[in-house]
Amino acid sequence: MNALTHPTPKAAVITSDAQALAVAEDLAQQLQRDSAQRDRERLLPYAELELFTRSGLWGISVPKAFGGAGVSNVTLAKVVARIAQADAALGQIPQNHFYALEVLRVNGTPEQQQRLYAEVLAGRRFGNALAELGTKTAHDRTTRLSRDGDGLRINGRKFYATGALYAQRIPTSVVDDAGVQQLVFVPADSPGLQVIDDWSGFGQRTTGSGSVVFDNVPVRDEDVVPFQSAFDRPTPVGPLAQILHAAIDTGIARAALEDALHFVRTRSRPWVDAGIDKASDDPLTLKSFGHLAIRLHAAEALLERAGDFLDRARDDSSADNVAAASIAVAEARAISTEVSLAAGTTLFELAGSQATLAEHNLDRHWRNARVHTLHDPVRWKYHAIGNYYLNGENPPRRGTI
Repeated sequence: MNALTHPTPKAAVITSDAQALAVAEDLAQQLQRDSAQRDRERLLPYAELELFTRSGLWGISVPKAFGGAGVSNVTLAKVVARIAQADAALGQIPQNHFYALEVLRVNGTPEQQQRLYAEVLAGRRFGNALAELGTKTAHDRTTRLSRDGDGLRINGRKFYATGALYAQRIPTSVVDDAGVQQLVFVPADSPGLQVIDDWSGFGQRTTGSGSVVFDNVPVRDEDVVPFQSAFDRPTPVGPLAQILHAAIDTGIARAALEDALHFVRTRSRPWVDAGIDKASDDPLTLKSFGHLAIRLHAAEALLERAGDFLDRARDDSSADNVAAASIAVAEARAISTEVSLAAGTTLFELAGSQATLAEHNLDRHWRNARVHTLHDPVRWKYHAIGNYYLNGENPPRRGTI
């Protein structure tokens, strides 16, 4: 099944940060209802994505000059976190959509921006075909963009292509004949392009993060946007990708905490040695919930702080501003990784054996966090942060996704 099977919906146009947050809250409450079932049965969320798209939230980062809300990165992160709290997979699916829009903002021509932003505001979704398997490092690319007579063609294979299964365009990283990376906004119905639903991860099960195969796929010159240059100079592209990941993990942590609180209040039994009638009065349980809540609130605060730094870097992309934003985002990314995993584990420690029953599917929070937090190793976040504060070394600029 691909994007051709699902007509592009007409999307609302959101015009302010406040409206974006209000729409996200209303939508999240709807998306949460069947999220456990979708994960348990791996029901791909086509209908939910249509609802998500029609809400207008996929267009909130389109700049005001092109008809969008141009929301702050603080708001964008909060929206993603709220959707991820409702359904972690639905929080991740648009991550690379927003990433591609940021590449378009910093490197696209005015004509490209006008055309592609208009598509997004009309309700078209962008997926991604960036990462590859079998390369020396996770950042190496072998998919080629070659000149064939008067046209261009792509050949290669991608994996971890979150959102491609549901997209009308698939922004694809390629290496051109000069060895330079470009980002091609490939229509999903292009001849020779195949999206394969072969994602088998034990978490984020409905993101559709499988393979995309390019067999001599023709593309237009006007759909090619410079990519490598977004990292050859200071731009907010890298930290923008990272803050969205931090937002997803923060949303997962919030969902795990809320489910733990509800389960302990309504179903858990007190431990016999506590000498109390309700599990919610257990002093050791109270301590554990307090510890977890503090860490989650710290993650949410650092996420908002990182958004502020990123907004400054968007307005003035100096080397110092981009480095400061990257470090602020790395701090949020580090703590959101830890708290999402801790919340998913602590849930069972506090809720007890009943919480492990398959009918509740509460293990999805830990599974989702464990899979999503592997996008890049958090240990290197601590290294970059320490090197920045101790030695004044700016972090490397790269398009980690």
